[in-house]
Amino acid sequence: MLALTIGIVLMASGCKSGKEEKADQTVYTMTTPEVTTTSITKDYVASIQSQKNIEIRSQVQGILQDIYVDEGQTVRAGQPLFRIVIVGAQEEVSKSKAEAEQARIDLQNTSTLVANNIVSKNARKMAEAKLSSAMADYRTALLRKQLSVIRAPFAGIMGRIPNKKGSLLQEGDLLSSLSDNANVYVYFNVSEPEYLDYQIHAAERSKLPLKLILANGETFPSRGFIQNVEGEFDSETGNIPFRAKFANAGNILRNGETGTVRMNIPKANALVIPQQATYELQDRRYVFVVDARNVAHARQIEVADEQQGIYVVAKGLTPSDHILVEGVQKVNDGDQVKVRFKGPAEVLKSVVLQAN
Repeated sequence: MLALTIGIVLMASGCKSGKEEKADQTVYTMTTPEVTTTSITKDYVASIQSQKNIEIRSQVQGILQDIYVDEGQTVRAGQPLFRIVIVGAQEEVSKSKAEAEQARIDLQNTSTLVANNIVSKNARKMAEAKLSSAMADYRTALLRKQLSVIRAPFAGIMGRIPNKKGSLLQEGDLLSSLSDNANVYVYFNVSEPEYLDYQIHAAERSKLPLKLILANGETFPSRGFIQNVEGEFDSETGNIPFRAKFANAGNILRNGETGTVRMNIPKANALVIPQQATYELQDRRYVFVVDARNVAHARQIEVADEQQGIYVVAKGLTPSDHILVEGVQKVNDGDQVKVRFKGPAEVLKSVVLQAN
């Protein structure tokens, strides 16, 4: 019985040793970061504004008699939008016209008297001054009457019309807004380091086309370009606004919309690794770096950009570091591992093929 027990123990020990030996024989692939030229994608929350956007307000007091347009309607430059009845406007025109005519007659009579040396030349000057004043009043009356019809200063799209026909308007009351949406300005905030990077490479970066991702997730068909940078940083956020211009293809965009500006920035000598070579712990990303004794060491990295199956590494690795591509979820920090080396180009090629 004792011999049988010893035999079972020896057999169990032998099986366990065999399993451990088999586990120890697992060979993992390692590689080095690929040094290449790529592009880094940056996304920025953006607000969209019309190239021209104005408020249309009443310049006189009166009754809103006619509304010739509707909200959201496209209008042409010079098109009538509203008519306001100005009480006494026509009477004022008639009165000032009559006074101007009377002043003209007075000037003619005074000129005759001066020619006959009946009155002094100063009398004619006074008559001329009265005529100038009367004509100015007449022109002002005509202009005031013309203000009763409000026309579109440029082609665009009408905004909300808060007042209805018959509304009593005061001078300065809001009638509507008008937006020229042929082109739109897209504003987005950039951090100070990114601003400095842009300014250093402004000549080439200003020529990079920008994508605009709309609120529904679709990409706007037109591409935009950075036009200018505002004059100062926001002291609270540490950001500075950039302005890009987009041609409004199909008149899709409207003033006040939001979206996301996507910028692809070329980056030379970038370190690229497969995503499968990393793992995440408490919102931080790590790789296993294998030293000359084949010991795996966990090392935190910073990712500059995420692309199809790969990461562009900002900090934490050098081109000569050897990193595990396989076994990342099985190996522990400080484990000695058996590895085989595979070139980074070959590893990344297989990653791209798998991703497709």
